[in-house]
Amino acid sequence: MDETVAEFIKRTLLKIPMTEMMTILKAWDFLSENQLQTVNFRSRKECLAQDLVLLCEENRISLNDAALLDMIYTQFHRHQKVWDVFQMAKQPGEDVDLSDMEQFKSSFKKILQRALKNVTVTFRDAEETAVWIRIAWGTQYKKPNQYKPVYVVYYSQTPYAFISSSQLKSNIPLLGQALTVASKHHQIMKMDLRSRYLDSLKTIVFKQYNQTFETHNSTASLQERRLGLDINVDPRIIHENRVEKDRVQRVTREIFGDYVQPRLEFAQYKLETKFKSDLNKGILAEREEPLRCLVKFSSPHLLEALKSLAPAAEPPDNPVIIPEELRYPDHLITP
Repeated sequence: MDETVAEFIKRTLLKIPMTEMMTILKAWDFLSENQLQTVNFRSRKECLAQDLVLLCEENRISLNDAALLDMIYTQFHRHQKVWDVFQMAKQPGEDVDLSDMEQFKSSFKKILQRALKNVTVTFRDAEETAVWIRIAWGTQYKKPNQYKPVYVVYYSQTPYAFISSSQLKSNIPLLGQALTVASKHHQIMKMDLRSRYLDSLKTIVFKQYNQTFETHNSTASLQERRLGLDINVDPRIIHENRVEKDRVQRVTREIFGDYVQPRLEFAQYKLETKFKSDLNKGILAEREEPLRCLVKFSSPHLLEALKSLAPAAEPPDNPVIIPEELRYPDHLITP
């Protein structure tokens, strides 16, 4: 076995938590059950990794096999990556081409290998017609760096691909070209969505988020749900701005629903508009170029944070005690 492959497999094994070691090795399915039974999984991690490397050498492990183990580890720890969403599109009027996944893999790999001599491409099928792709980039004169790969998750028959952030920005156009051609699309663009939580990104772009607003208390009015029917409340107390507060909560429920939001950490909003004024005065009124603005949002849980903004901006619910003579104006009228 090549020394670089042995070192690569050893370093991959060392980063796997001991509690997940057996699960990941079984998912890898490179070592037999009998071979795994000969290993003492209670030994020190360094010794365990060395024993496993020797077994891999017996099975004549290849670089592709080692890369597959690294990919499985990444699938278990996908939240350690930051994922960007890319959307592909066909030309207007062009029908959807139901391409075969094996054909996609072959075409994708050929495009990269023709453009770049030293590149390692590894595939692994996943759930829901998804394929995981691991790309280790090299150059015309250097072998691929197996320790800084980029990952792509592509869902067959969809225009979406999820790509892990990489320091090698110069290779992103080539990667986009390979995805576009192999999936038989015309162009690809990066969406303004980014998160460590891949499943949440998938839920958002595939619109799988359940926004069913019916609950077991749906027959009760919004006011009853907020105030608990106001039983035993002093009749002299009223709440200011109740109509506006109810409207804000109703709109928030309609937009976000009653459930926990998908996990999103980054988003940005681009605005381009022209200044309009009836007075025809001022510097902005004479400006021909549109005004451009880019607003970036970041939060450990961005959608939940945005959901909480509307209620936080509600007008104050100040209780006010109404004097009895104002509540019953008839008392002011003398017979």
